[in-house]
Amino acid sequence: MRAMELAGRLVLVTGASGGIGQAIVRALHARGASLVVTARRADVLDELRAGLGGERVEPVVADLSERDEVARLVDRCADIEVLVGNAALPASGRVDDFSPEEIDRALDVNLRAPIQLARALTPRMVELGRGHLVFVSSLAGKVATPRTALYSATKFGLRGFATGLREDLHGSGVGVTTVFPGFISDAGLFAEAKVDLPAYVGTRNPDQVADAVVTGIERGKPEIDVAPLGLRAGAFVSTLAPNLTASIQRRLGSAQLADAIARGQADKR
Repeated sequence: MRAMELAGRLVLVTGASGGIGQAIVRALHARGASLVVTARRADVLDELRAGLGGERVEPVVADLSERDEVARLVDRCADIEVLVGNAALPASGRVDDFSPEEIDRALDVNLRAPIQLARALTPRMVELGRGHLVFVSSLAGKVATPRTALYSATKFGLRGFATGLREDLHGSGVGVTTVFPGFISDAGLFAEAKVDLPAYVGTRNPDQVADAVVTGIERGKPEIDVAPLGLRAGAFVSTLAPNLTASIQRRLGSAQLADAIARGQADKR
């Protein structure tokens, strides 16, 4: 895959108001990129811009669960050279605990919006012969655990979309990277749930996710995991022996941990 220098490039980052999104924005800005940053909260975006000196950062308020707002965002970003699709809702819990509207909202933000943005922005990149798309998925996009049916559906879908798109764009000069964070400390959807993990489960931090995004673009990496070795190994083994992995998860009390996380994230739906 073709690598790309970030200095002087115009980058769109979705989900820029959260801790992980802000870490991504700071890392890209430090590399010399100009940024369009989008989220629902204007005050947080303005603070982010001010914290970066007010230069090379354009805030755009948009709710990606609203289809007309996704379309307006596309109109504002016709010259984008790099897309970082980071926005997501946690969507954790049993499916029958969600209302139909909450299910649609999770699908729209986590899967439909990045697909629509990629569809609209990729042709210009292909025309230029350069560009990059980064999709922030999750290890839940490789292995599903209790209470993640809806969330994993969106994150598995994002991985599948990115993999197919990468092949479609082969030879065009446009790269595609998928980033798979595990449990992220300090900021982000898991951190906001305020749940203590078992001692044997490690975490990574938002800056490490941001580093993965930068690495994916600058080195042309197709997929990057951001998780301790144990979690990465578990995700790999799950693809080879899903029934065995599920049995081990049950014995380790994964359902109880997942219930606690779902309760902590219920207000994010």
